[in-house]
Amino acid sequence: MSRIILILLLLTLPAQALDFVESFRIQLKNSAGGSIEVSRDQGKSLETVGRVLYPTTKVNPKGFTASQWSGSGEVAASAVNAIHIKVDNAQTIFSILPQDFLKVPSGYNSYLSPDSSIYTDICAGQGIFGGGWAPFVGNKVYLYNKPLDRPLKEGETLTIIVNQPKRWPREIVFENQFGGAITVKYPGGEEEIIGQVLRPVMGIGRFAGSRYVSSGRVRANHPGVIDISTSVGSLVGGFQIIPESHAQSPEMVGARTATQWMVVGPASMNEKSLEGTFPLFKYFIKPQYNEEDLYAEDWDKKLLSRFLVEVKMEGKEGLPAEASAEAGWQPLPVYALNAEEDLPPEANRALEKVTHIRIFFPVL
Repeated sequence: MSRIILILLLLTLPAQALDFVESFRIQLKNSAGGSIEVSRDQGKSLETVGRVLYPTTKVNPKGFTASQWSGSGEVAASAVNAIHIKVDNAQTIFSILPQDFLKVPSGYNSYLSPDSSIYTDICAGQGIFGGGWAPFVGNKVYLYNKPLDRPLKEGETLTIIVNQPKRWPREIVFENQFGGAITVKYPGGEEEIIGQVLRPVMGIGRFAGSRYVSSGRVRANHPGVIDISTSVGSLVGGFQIIPESHAQSPEMVGARTATQWMVVGPASMNEKSLEGTFPLFKYFIKPQYNEEDLYAEDWDKKLLSRFLVEVKMEGKEGLPAEASAEAGWQPLPVYALNAEEDLPPEANRALEKVTHIRIFFPVL
């Protein structure tokens, strides 16, 4: 069956409504010394994972552009270096930050609003910042059992209900070429084409938050991006997957000409752009990895619960396809840069031999 026929068949299928299950919840008290707690039993028991260093009662009415595609009272971004929460109108948000941002790191150029941020004692890449307790984009945020629709007051406690879809993929595969298919694969062999690649990624950029997570891991997800790291240590490096309309945003001018972005769109050009839609930009993807997992007693279970990004490379086909469905997949190449140095010319071609990219999902 040709790809065009397969896409047309899939488009005639009724859209499946998502069914969710609560994975855990996060409670944060907005006061100096306020506890940050998590619960796996709907709040019956709580485990303290951190403390608030500085609370905030402010919001930023001019948050990052893609926050406009989040709903009020929702997590608008989940990253190793921040959680952004949407409040009220178009782009009004406040942030929860790791302790690393008590002093802004040198060369940092991602969205940051110091006055409208809650500072915590949790390190970037740990705890609620991608260390196993991160929320998903689109998770609801509550205050007094009602959706959060205003700035917090000092002393109030917010609750993030981290719901996860019951129908859970095994992987999402991007065919890294113009018109390449974006395919969701489920346990048991079921597949679904959910979009297409409008422009492939070929290069690596200096995305600031990538210094907080290792190569082959998700750095961030929000309604307009999947950010993937290629870096190691305190260096930076990575690439982004973005939907076509967001690629036209004023601050994304580089994405229209540079090679560090993959631009994606719907499977049919008659459909709307993918901003804020699942499974790429809502509900399904988040940073989830902690290097300390390797030393845990249940290390095998922890590693299986983490997202992993792998690639296939041109000229490295591996075994014939009929011999193994896993043939040819390999770790994402490491490419790391100093945050303050100019981008070397070879960075623009660092991924030019990548034919496929897959986000491998945690095993539930």
